[in-house]
Amino acid sequence: MHTLRDDPARLAAGGGAVDRRGCKDVQGSDGALRRSDAVALTGRGRAITVQRVALLVACVGAVVGCGSKKQAPPAPPPAAVKVTTLTPQTVSLITDLPGRMVPYKVAEIRPQVTGVIQKRMFIEGRDVKEGQQLYQIDPALYQAAYESAMASAQSARTQVERYKPLAEVNAVSKQDYDNAVAAAAQSKASADTARINLIYTRLLSPISGRIGRSSVTEGALVTANQTATLATVQQLDPIYVDVTQPSAVLLRLKRELAAGELVQTGGNSAEVHLILEDGSPYKLPGKLEFTEVQVDQTTGSVTLRALFPNPDKLLLPGMFVREQIEEGRRKNALLVPQVAVTHNQKGDPTALVVDDHNKVELRTLVTDRAIGDKWVVTEGLKVGERVVVEGLQYAKPGATVKPEEVSSTGERTAAAAPASSSTAP
Repeated sequence: MHTLRDDPARLAAGGGAVDRRGCKDVQGSDGALRRSDAVALTGRGRAITVQRVALLVACVGAVVGCGSKKQAPPAPPPAAVKVTTLTPQTVSLITDLPGRMVPYKVAEIRPQVTGVIQKRMFIEGRDVKEGQQLYQIDPALYQAAYESAMASAQSARTQVERYKPLAEVNAVSKQDYDNAVAAAAQSKASADTARINLIYTRLLSPISGRIGRSSVTEGALVTANQTATLATVQQLDPIYVDVTQPSAVLLRLKRELAAGELVQTGGNSAEVHLILEDGSPYKLPGKLEFTEVQVDQTTGSVTLRALFPNPDKLLLPGMFVREQIEEGRRKNALLVPQVAVTHNQKGDPTALVVDDHNKVELRTLVTDRAIGDKWVVTEGLKVGERVVVEGLQYAKPGATVKPEEVSSTGERTAAAAPASSSTAP
């Protein structure tokens, strides 16, 4: 800012001094300079300074404006994903059905005569043989009844022997002889009944198998034909497995067989396998015995029965198992890895497909069943299409990707894009 001190002409004319701030009166040898002159000089200096600041702001704005006209950074390269090419295969349709073990034979031990248990003659949980004695009922009364019946039978036979020669010479009437013969037959029948009741005091096993726990002990009173069982004998080798299959599945399989989509592997003698409760496979295969001819009205399912050898008695009645039945073979099936299949909000299975231009497309699928770690897809995909198996989070529908081919086992095999594919526009 200019002052009078910087102006030699004004100093010479006034002969005085000016205040550094230019705000006070200046006195010289010829008189005093008015305050308004000093203020005017100060305002002119401030106007010059404001102009300089405005010019500087305009220059900065021009520089910023020029910088905003730079080009945007280049777009990121296509995301790398891994794909697998679908090829038709012939697969075995293995149906996994839940079931229960059922003994081959079951014998419930009940008394046929009334009496007191004198002795139990088996070890619980052990194998018994057919005809082996299990219990002994007090035979005293039945032994006496048998001996009395035998005596009566002997007396009746003797009476017949006496009457026979007398009847031949008409010494006795024919009627008396016939009555004696009938009485002898009745006495013999009574003796046989007494003998059978005496045998029934010895409770025998009707089959060979493994016997369970005993429900009575020595000294217990049992009655003839009671409802409560004394023990149960079950034959475990071989052993049945009963499973149920929905009737709708059975109808679908029959339609596919009629259409030639399935190739039947066998009839009712098809080979079946078991998966035990702990997930381990049973080493011995079984044979499908029959399929029930009636549908259960309450469950809408059909019962299948298979027979398995059980030499080690590993399979026990009532055990829960899963039975695998090979119902047929599907030709030209498409197997898609399960990692490539997701579900939309409606719950429908979907997959991402990469076309010849490396564009991603979303497909809705129809799946039949799972075989290992793959889905059998019946609708939504075609042979030769490439399905994304890794990098699904980067592959969005409509986006361009850089696919890398992998085999069904996860090994990298070759470059992704086919030779006939062109660069995406």
